[in-house]
Amino acid sequence: MTTASLSGRKVLLIVGGGIAAYKALELVRLLKKSGAEVMSLLTPAGAEFVTPMSLAALTGHPVRQALFMPEDETAMGHIELSRWADLVVVAPATAGLIAKAANGLADDLASTTLLATDKKVLLAPAMNVRMWLHPAVQANVARLKGFDGFHGVAVVGPDEGEMACGEFGPGRMAEPAAILAAIQGLLAGPDGRPLAGRRAVVTAGPTFEPIDPVRGLTNRSSGKQGYAIATALAELGAEVTLVSGPVALDAPVGLNRIWVESAREMQAEVQKHLPADIAVMSAAVADWRVDGVASGKIKKAPGGPPSLALIENPDILAGVSKPGKSRPKLVIGFAAETSDLEANARAKLSRKGCDWIVGNDVSDDVFGADGNAVTLFTKDGGADVWPRQSKTEVARKLAARIADHFKA
Repeated sequence: MTTASLSGRKVLLIVGGGIAAYKALELVRLLKKSGAEVMSLLTPAGAEFVTPMSLAALTGHPVRQALFMPEDETAMGHIELSRWADLVVVAPATAGLIAKAANGLADDLASTTLLATDKKVLLAPAMNVRMWLHPAVQANVARLKGFDGFHGVAVVGPDEGEMACGEFGPGRMAEPAAILAAIQGLLAGPDGRPLAGRRAVVTAGPTFEPIDPVRGLTNRSSGKQGYAIATALAELGAEVTLVSGPVALDAPVGLNRIWVESAREMQAEVQKHLPADIAVMSAAVADWRVDGVASGKIKKAPGGPPSLALIENPDILAGVSKPGKSRPKLVIGFAAETSDLEANARAKLSRKGCDWIVGNDVSDDVFGADGNAVTLFTKDGGADVWPRQSKTEVARKLAARIADHFKA
């Protein structure tokens, strides 16, 4: 997580309804610790999950709850609130609050404040997976992101995981630390995003090396970690090109996804999009391919299975790391290991010539899973251990470290 100070910055936190509202209390604590001044607005549904007294004690300010309160509206309280803040954060952002904001409805304090603000808004959605995936909700989020004007709407999350209702999928509100990182990003940089103006190339997923028209060599990479990294970099303002092997994932919003199949196709697309500031090579590229792909399906024969002659695929990471005009300013590789993680990761860091290596033990419950435990190894001998957490959170931490690197 980035360590940028929020000293002197003002954040208005709108707390919507839902079980995730309890996380708003931890978010306030983190914001205050970072130096921000926080005021809160609690919706009636939000008050069913957290109390005004809790928010008031943590923020040090009275909690606003109703649109028509004489002590507020004599000074047009919703206007005052919307102008006071440097950033308006909605956490949790329910489907109802998102719908009101997207369609210009203003029938309560929260929706009126969102419509009246002249500041950027950060939404942290939280809802049931079916609600989040509903076309109406997706359309409302896309509409909010696409509004033209002098301010805009950013979105952090939602994360995937088990929900309070027992279902599983995207819809969990982002963790408070991730929301804090997004807030720090929005309040930093020339246009509010620390990686604005930076170009990034990210590879993700497996490659597939054909044996014949129906078979091939591949691996179990789902692409989830690479897609999360591409999304996190885009959230911080980077212009991202995602070069993806065959995966069952939707294209992230706001970046350029390029489909490839083989290692050679991936290498060609990566080289085509250099030079760049950042390269994150998270794809699980097949080390070998068949020397001569059969033109027809290889059939079973009495002599037993065929012998396959293998040849090495191009080393994409080493090629990107090679000194020259097209080398990115920061090159990050991945080391997926089943034993001796540190020794193997550091050896790869030296051998490939990259700047950082993200090492992870893939011997148990990593491929296809939503969580990951990694260690970030750097050329200067550093090793930052990140305990198991969602791949989204790993991605946001890595993106924040990248932003800090360029800031330094």
